[in-house]
Amino acid sequence: MAERGSYAKGVMRREEILTAALDVFSREGYRGTSLRDIAKQVGVSLTGLMHYFDSKEQLLTAILEKRDQVDADAHPADGDFLDGLLVIMRHNRDVPGLVQLYITLAAAAEDSSHPAHDFFIERFSFVRRELATVVRDRQAAGATRADLDPEHVARVLIAVADGIQIQWALDRSVDMAGDIERLWDAISR
Repeated sequence: MAERGSYAKGVMRREEILTAALDVFSREGYRGTSLRDIAKQVGVSLTGLMHYFDSKEQLLTAILEKRDQVDADAHPADGDFLDGLLVIMRHNRDVPGLVQLYITLAAAAEDSSHPAHDFFIERFSFVRRELATVVRDRQAAGATRADLDPEHVARVLIAVADGIQIQWALDRSVDMAGDIERLWDAISR
């Protein structure tokens, strides 16, 4: 029985670390955050922090997973998945450090041995599937051109969303959500 209690405490501590890391990355940015900062905020040593993760890269990947979970819970959209994506893109203006982390890990995850590789493969598959469903649903409702290929549109929207985040990281005057909305309007009419 004590073993189960110990496991539950470990899960809670890991969640506490991820919540603190999410907060620190949101405020301080990818380059401004050290693992020591996160450990200090949680009240553990760096060794204690790393007890819960196999590597720094695994911790960073877990932060992105936590970010997606928090975004889904905290920023519900009145509408479909595309509307939700736009809500989150607007929210991303407030968390530049997490955008930096996402961009950096997405590039590193190209290496199939990187801990974030499977996360991004699964994430892109999920987002592509959900966006393709939006296109199909809007086509069925007569709100979108019937000749659009939903899978192709989904891939393009993902590419634009990720690319616009890179541009925004370099130039904060870029309107990430606005640009995606304008693209959608242009291709869906």
